[in-house]
Amino acid sequence: MNKTLERIENGEFFLIAGPCVIESEDLCLKVADQVSALTNRFDLPFVFKASHTKANRLSPGSYAGPGMEAGLKVLRKVKESFGVPILTDVHETSEIAPTAEVADILQIPAFLCRQTELVVQAAATGRWINIKKGQFLAPEDMGKLATKADSRRVMLTERGTFFGYRNLVIDFRSLLIMAETGLPVVFDATHSLQLPGGGGAVSTGQPEFIIPMAKAAAAVGISGLFVETHPQPLEGLSDAGAMLPLERMENLIESVLKIREAQR
Repeated sequence: MNKTLERIENGEFFLIAGPCVIESEDLCLKVADQVSALTNRFDLPFVFKASHTKANRLSPGSYAGPGMEAGLKVLRKVKESFGVPILTDVHETSEIAPTAEVADILQIPAFLCRQTELVVQAAATGRWINIKKGQFLAPEDMGKLATKADSRRVMLTERGTFFGYRNLVIDFRSLLIMAETGLPVVFDATHSLQLPGGGGAVSTGQPEFIIPMAKAAAAVGISGLFVETHPQPLEGLSDAGAMLPLERMENLIESVLKIREAQR
């Protein structure tokens, strides 16, 4: 097993980070290179994240990624180049087997978190699965969804709760409630600050609050942190209004680790 995954299984704090979607091989390699260098310096387990396909799009013209076949080639290149585990989404059961050949963690998107067969078959690969909590779901219900996996290689991710239209709110109680399952709980600091459909045809966000909210989550207590990052977020092809600039990742990591150290 990859050493990073061993550290995660042993309960160490970890980071999941990368661009929202695969835009190009060069972009993924650049982000992986810089975040790997940072996490190596801070001795922080790092999982690279990027979606090969984005099935949940508001507008038919929104960029949806290069597709599974081309995207997995890019993710394999990142894995081979930097030795980091890979996390990416699966949206249908037909995607699970080929994606599991490359990805170390299969992510169940928030809007699909209740899809029983998707969870069951993803877990049956023996890979870790990350179930993102639906914006419509109570944190108490996440334990029921995790039970479907019949596996201890499950992590649960908080990504905000609907607060009226085009807005999300972060209920930090959910982190503690989900932790009662005994599974690793991750805080998604970028999607929690999305403004769904806030840009008309696309979602926007409030990236200025990413670092403060990540610090707050660390103070409450989390097993891992999920952050989408991009060298030039406003030029990103997906979630342009919600990603953290790559140049701010060092500040994020340092701030969160200081809070965790203070707790100890």
